[in-house]
Amino acid sequence: MNIERPQFFGLLAGLFLAAGLVLAAMVVTRAWIHIQESSVISVTGSAQKDVDSDLIIWHGGFQVEDSTLIKAQEKWAQDLAKVESFLKQRAITNYVLDSVLASEVKAQPSREGGELKTVGYSLSQNIEFSSTNAAEVAALGRDSVLLVREGVLFTSRNPDFIYTKMAREKVSMLAEATRDAKTRADQISSQGGRSLGPLRSARMGVFQITPRHSTETSSEGVNDLTSNEKTIRAVVSATFSLK
Repeated sequence: MNIERPQFFGLLAGLFLAAGLVLAAMVVTRAWIHIQESSVISVTGSAQKDVDSDLIIWHGGFQVEDSTLIKAQEKWAQDLAKVESFLKQRAITNYVLDSVLASEVKAQPSREGGELKTVGYSLSQNIEFSSTNAAEVAALGRDSVLLVREGVLFTSRNPDFIYTKMAREKVSMLAEATRDAKTRADQISSQGGRSLGPLRSARMGVFQITPRHSTETSSEGVNDLTSNEKTIRAVVSATFSLK
């Protein structure tokens, strides 16, 4: 029998489709048989919540250099006064000053193998400020350029955005994730002709605190500090009895 090529390929495609449907039916049937024969069912439930950071920690610092330690100290005192005035003008008084770090400034030797020579001294100091107002911290970072215009070698670093109510959220979110697991287990078991029994065991997964709309995950959990708007995700692996 001579079958034209288009008809042959159409027939072949139909055979593959039929085989695929039979295989899929076998897999589904096997899954239902497994549910019917099993005494337990294990599922994963999840919960998600969007939150805004309620504690923002701003970090800044400034540095001075001069040829002698005394001159460097004098310059440090002048710049510190400018920095503190800058903060107080914005009604910021609860800042914290770190210890002053002093180091020698070395010059490269003029010949190979020569000794490094001290040519000056550097003093640096970091500042930290905590707030619950993200807009206030953002304005502080932008306005710090005014200190640079005054001759202060000032650096404003990215703030840390922290959500402090995680301990309270964990309890409610784990309960929600467990309810989600039960709903999934009930749907699966009912399709297999079984009814759901009591919870046998539950294992909490790690919490993922990520920037809003991020899909980042980690086996050790994520604790984002870069974004004001965050999403918390909780996962529970639960095992239920089957009736």
